[in-house]
Amino acid sequence: MLIQGYYPEVGGAERQLASLAPRLRDRNLSVTVYARHKPGLPALEHIEGVPVHRLGATGPKAARSLSYTVAVLRHLQRDPPDVIHAHDLFSPTTTALLARRLLRVPVAVKVVRGGSLGDLRWLERRNFGRQRVSWICQKVDRFVVISEEINEELAARGVVKQRRALIPNGVDCERFFPIEAGEKAALREQLGLPAGPIVVYAGRLAREKRVEDLVTVWPAIREHDPLATLLVVGTGEQESFLRRAGTDGVVFTGAVADVAPYLRAADIFALPSVAEGLSNALLEAMASGLACIATDVGAAPELITSGHSGLLIAPESPQVLKQQIMTLLDDPVLREALGSRARMHVGEYFSLESVAGKLERLYHELVRSD
Repeated sequence: MLIQGYYPEVGGAERQLASLAPRLRDRNLSVTVYARHKPGLPALEHIEGVPVHRLGATGPKAARSLSYTVAVLRHLQRDPPDVIHAHDLFSPTTTALLARRLLRVPVAVKVVRGGSLGDLRWLERRNFGRQRVSWICQKVDRFVVISEEINEELAARGVVKQRRALIPNGVDCERFFPIEAGEKAALREQLGLPAGPIVVYAGRLAREKRVEDLVTVWPAIREHDPLATLLVVGTGEQESFLRRAGTDGVVFTGAVADVAPYLRAADIFALPSVAEGLSNALLEAMASGLACIATDVGAAPELITSGHSGLLIAPESPQVLKQQIMTLLDDPVLREALGSRARMHVGEYFSLESVAGKLERLYHELVRSD
């Protein structure tokens, strides 16, 4: 597994792989993770039985990428794998394709995000980006596709159906689950959270997540419901800006070791992103039985049937976001119904066990066809 970062980093791709790797190991697959070096983290450690190498050097971006690639290739030459699985189209994929040529090993690549800010379009905007995308689309043995949006983007660039494996992200429904009202009140007290209705955002505090839309509309929501709290769980480059913009009723947790209790303690989940792949945070909120409001981007339409298992809104529409939050604050019966159906849907179609099984079959197919 080649990936930019790994646990304890808390981005969606990192969390997804950290959840899947032990389950793949339990299926008698030998999994090794190669991530980039991070200051303060060991060069090698075993996490849930999975060896994690953090390689490369600090310094300018280009130097970091090159040193990561060189270090990974040295490791792979010493211990050649049967399959290389790269997570995102950037240095992990470049490294994987160089290893493919050097070692003649099949490569699977997961495109982690689609849309205007997604992997493909971002890469195409870089110097020689179109040539790089063309090279990737020609050489990768199989793309792991997590949304119909990404599927269509790859098809438009000439990747035939047989090289596109539709395998979504998964969620641990034993770790993320709903609780009764009495348990929720006790949990809120334990976490130091207020007793009124809570709307939660959980994830990276990055520009494309548009958390600022939630913060901007919160004074109007507090006027509508003076006890409502916006709970912002996570950290990122926009944290300082958002904290300065925060008003009464907005609570920031910063980075947390475990997001699950905060989701269980909340009533509504909001995800106002302008670009996504298949949001792990949305999967986790749905598994936690929350009524979810999400923008109609990435795989959200494949997760949510609007009005049945959540609510979908157009991106960059803060007034609609405000109205939908108010609707759910005013209607606990609707909240309960949406959350219950959301939990059932992800449990049936997006379990980690199901995703691990699909990946295992993919790896065996790649080895047989190599």
